[in-house]
Amino acid sequence: MILSSHGFSQNQELIGKIKGSWSGPIKVGSAELTLVINISVDEKDNFIVTIDSPDQGVNGIATSKVTVTRDSLIVKSKTLMGTYLGAFDENFSTLKGIWKQSGMTLPLDLHHSFEKYSVKRPQEPKPPYPYLEREVIVKNENAKIELSGTLTMPEKGGPFPAVILITGSGAQNRNEELMGHKPFLVLADYLTRKGIAVLRCDDRGFGKSTGTFSTATILDFATDVSAAIEFLKTQKEIETTKIGLAGHSEGGLVAPIVASERKDVAFLVLLAGPGLTGEQILLMQSAIINKKAGLTEKELASDNLLRTKIYAAIKKNSDNKKAGVKVKALFRSAKKKNPGGNGLCQLDNYQIDLFIQQCTSPWFRTFLVLDPIDYLSKVHCPLLALNGSLDIQVPAKENLEAIEKALIFGGNSSYSIEEIPGANHLFQQAKTGNVDEYAKIEETMSPEVLEKIATWIGKEVK
Repeated sequence: MILSSHGFSQNQELIGKIKGSWSGPIKVGSAELTLVINISVDEKDNFIVTIDSPDQGVNGIATSKVTVTRDSLIVKSKTLMGTYLGAFDENFSTLKGIWKQSGMTLPLDLHHSFEKYSVKRPQEPKPPYPYLEREVIVKNENAKIELSGTLTMPEKGGPFPAVILITGSGAQNRNEELMGHKPFLVLADYLTRKGIAVLRCDDRGFGKSTGTFSTATILDFATDVSAAIEFLKTQKEIETTKIGLAGHSEGGLVAPIVASERKDVAFLVLLAGPGLTGEQILLMQSAIINKKAGLTEKELASDNLLRTKIYAAIKKNSDNKKAGVKVKALFRSAKKKNPGGNGLCQLDNYQIDLFIQQCTSPWFRTFLVLDPIDYLSKVHCPLLALNGSLDIQVPAKENLEAIEKALIFGGNSSYSIEEIPGANHLFQQAKTGNVDEYAKIEETMSPEVLEKIATWIGKEVK
C-alpha cells in the first residue's frame, strides 16, 4: 500500500533510516518461516509497504494500513488477515515486535537491511549463457491452446538429442519456480551445457501459456507433452529419434502416460515420480507429516481413517454437491468422536469448505484414482527413476519398488532405479525433508543428481 509520510517529508534522515527490508523468522508450530516487510518511498515521499514470505515463494503481498512513528511500526494486511506491531531500537537496526494472525500472537523480531531481501541461490545461472536460448510457442491443436516455452540447445553441432521437462503438481511456470528456487532452470542449464537440447514450458493457463489450468487433469497435461514432442520434431536442430521426457513429481506420472501411448519417446527420467495411486500417496504423505508434527499413534490412525472415508465418498459420489454433503457429515462425526483432535479434525468450517473444493476438483478426482502401474507396465523405452530418501511427498522406498514391479511386469529390463541418500522432494541435500526446509536450503538441486541425469541420458542417446 502507499501511505503518506506526513511530517516525514520534514525529516529525510528518519525516512532514510527505515527504508529497505526488515526480515526475521517466525515460528508457527514446528515450522519456521521468514517474513519480510519492504519499505520504500516514492518521489512524493509516500511510503510503499509490502510483505514477502520467501519461504512460501510469495512476494509483494499488499498491506491495508501502515502506521509509522519515530518509535514504532504497525503494518496490517487484509490479504493475510494479520498485523505486525514492532518497536524500533535506537539505531533503527532492529524491530522488536509481535505478529498477530488467526487468533495467534507470535514473537517476531525483524532486522534491517538497506538492500532488498533476497535468498541465496548460487546454482541459478545468469546470462549470457554459453548456448542458444529461444522463446517458442507449442500448439496443442486438439485443446486449442498455446504453450509458451523456452528451448535451449548448444551453439554448434547438431542435430541434438532433446528432453522435455514436465512440471509437478500445481500451476507452474517453465522454471518450475517454487520456494524461491527454479529447479528446471538449473536442470535445463546443466543439461544444455552437456550437449542436450531442453524444452520447458509454462503450464497451460499459467505464465504466458493459454488455456485453463483449474479444469485440467493429468490426462490433459499428457496431451500438452505430446504436443511438445510434435513441436520438437519440426526443429531442424533436434535429432527426432532421440527425444525423451523428464518429469518431476506429478510430471513423473505424466511422462509414463505419454510414453505408454507413443513409440517415439526415446527415454524417460522420473524425478520423485509416483509408483502408487494418488490415494495411497496422499495417505502416506499425511501420515509422515502428522507423525513429524507429534501426533500419537491413536491420532494418526484416526486421521488416516477419516481421510480414507473422505476419499471413498469422493470416489463414490461423482456429483460434487453430494460429495460435499457426505464429506461434511464425516467431519461432523469425526469431530464429535474426537473433540479437539489433531490432523484434519483441526480444520474449521471455512477450511473444510476449501478442502472439499480442492478434493472435488477435476485434477484431484483424476489423481486420486490413476494407477501409475497401468502406464509404467506399457513403457518399453529406457527409464531412469530417482527418488530422495528424505522425500515426504513421494516416499522413495514404496514408490520406487512399485515402479520397478510395474516395469518388470511389462517386460522392460532397460531401467535404472536409485534412492538418493539425504535428498528431499526437490533433490536438495536436506536434514529433515520437511517442506518448510526447501526455501532455507541454498542448493536448488544436488550436483550429484544433475550429473546422474546428464550421464544417464548421454549414454542412452549415444
